[in-house]
Amino acid sequence: MKSNTLLGKLYLIPTTMGDCDPMDVLPQTIKRSIDFIDYYIVENDKTARKSIKEVSPEKKQSELKLYVLNKHTETKEHLDFIKPLLEGKNVGLMSEAGCPGVADPGAVIVKLAHEKGIQVIPLVGPSSILLAMMASGMNGQSFTFHGYLPIEKDEKKASFKTLERVSFEKNQSQIFIETPYRNNKLLEDLLQTLHPETHLCIATDITLPTEYIKTKKIAAWKKETIDLHKRPTIFIIHKM
Repeated sequence: MKSNTLLGKLYLIPTTMGDCDPMDVLPQTIKRSIDFIDYYIVENDKTARKSIKEVSPEKKQSELKLYVLNKHTETKEHLDFIKPLLEGKNVGLMSEAGCPGVADPGAVIVKLAHEKGIQVIPLVGPSSILLAMMASGMNGQSFTFHGYLPIEKDEKKASFKTLERVSFEKNQSQIFIETPYRNNKLLEDLLQTLHPETHLCIATDITLPTEYIKTKKIAAWKKETIDLHKRPTIFIIHKM
């Protein structure tokens, strides 16, 4: 293997979580990194170029070399993506929204980089999971992120009850997400399934002008109407 001094570095570059001024949520280190990095591994070419342009308008788009990593990418392509790193070039890994590597396909590239002895540099930026946890008022000492729960109705409701039981037994907050167009249905099922005294935090459009974060008992949520359709949302439950 080449000496580490001859390898490039993999920068994990956070992005905004929606339509807002990037300088409101991203530190200057993001711009400084984008200014000198020409190679990127991204989820979507078009939105990645838009994000780069918003952060660094003077960056020449013609100089960018983007590799698309998503659910359609074959495993054999991963080695091609890190080839610039093995040739001594720095590469930026960008998520579609928020922090790369967390609830994001970029984790496979980070793992591969470690296997090849490539230095991985995580940059500071917004994580919807941590921001929701911070604002929830729930147990920040012990929590678990489950990603997406089962789609099938009975399995989904069974998972609600399991998470509710675990949260009570371990005093542990349980975090999960849903595809945004199914948010309202998920909320409806939560309200029908969970115990009235269980706490639920709904954190939607985090860091955006339309941000909404509230924690209430299920009994209280049943008295409210909220539209989460197509709005990125974090759900946290805790039975105390």
